[in-house]
Amino acid sequence: MEATELFRKVRKIEIKTRGLSNQIFSGHYHSAFKGKGMAFSEVREYQYGDDIRSIDWNVTARFNHPFVKIFDEERELTVMLLVDVSGSNAFGTRRQLKEEMITEISAVLAFSAIQNNDKVGVIFFSDIIEKFIPPKKGTSHILRIIRELIDFHPGRQGTDIGAALQYFTQVIKKRCTAFLFTDFFDSGYENALKIAARKHDLVAIRIVDPRERELPDMGLVKLKDTESGRMMWVDTSLKEVRDQFKQQASRSEEAINWLMSRSGIDWTQISVDEDYVNPLMRLFKKREKRF
Repeated sequence: MEATELFRKVRKIEIKTRGLSNQIFSGHYHSAFKGKGMAFSEVREYQYGDDIRSIDWNVTARFNHPFVKIFDEERELTVMLLVDVSGSNAFGTRRQLKEEMITEISAVLAFSAIQNNDKVGVIFFSDIIEKFIPPKKGTSHILRIIRELIDFHPGRQGTDIGAALQYFTQVIKKRCTAFLFTDFFDSGYENALKIAARKHDLVAIRIVDPRERELPDMGLVKLKDTESGRMMWVDTSLKEVRDQFKQQASRSEEAINWLMSRSGIDWTQISVDEDYVNPLMRLFKKREKRF
């Protein structure tokens, strides 16, 4: 991509997503992702009404008088964006490609994070780790991330979510908030997902296209798997073919929902033919109620 075109796209996304972050998401982001982070501050003498679970028994024994631990809300988090850049995300039949929606949502979250004084980092993955951008603060860092999201060219087309999550848990030692962007067109990642969710606050955002959930009647069409390169002819005029495709998509969605619930992961599914603001707000508000 030419430098001038890249600059124009970065600026366009910056204006849109920074505005959304300022006007809508920033306060909800703070409540949804920072409300439970607490750091030890000091000890003081026990006062009537204090939670007995906060008693510091070592200090209490030393002074023969009850003392409690005082915690302050953690003001700084590390936010990681785990971005699937495999071939299936360069797909879109409506307003935009899946990778374009991922870029916009990532930018919204990144701007919300820096407004809350958080660090932001990115892991780009296909069936390998394509690139790791360590967490940092600042607008210039966020703009670099947006440039990479817009103009990143993966070396491979496949997907290995499990390998990406394993790498993430190895490279990020301290607990952080992580957003996993993928369409989940993969298998065998369940254990890695559960391990990552135990170590970090993991949130999954599944981006899909309507044509991945339901086939229209277009007659005999030639389809290509963008990850494997395999070609196949499909007769979409057959109702049983369309029904089978729709049922399989529904079963996959149910399996993902079950896995997220079982793993304790908050998640949302967003289609490229809808506005992502409302699904994100529902996700944020759900977490606000919980915390």
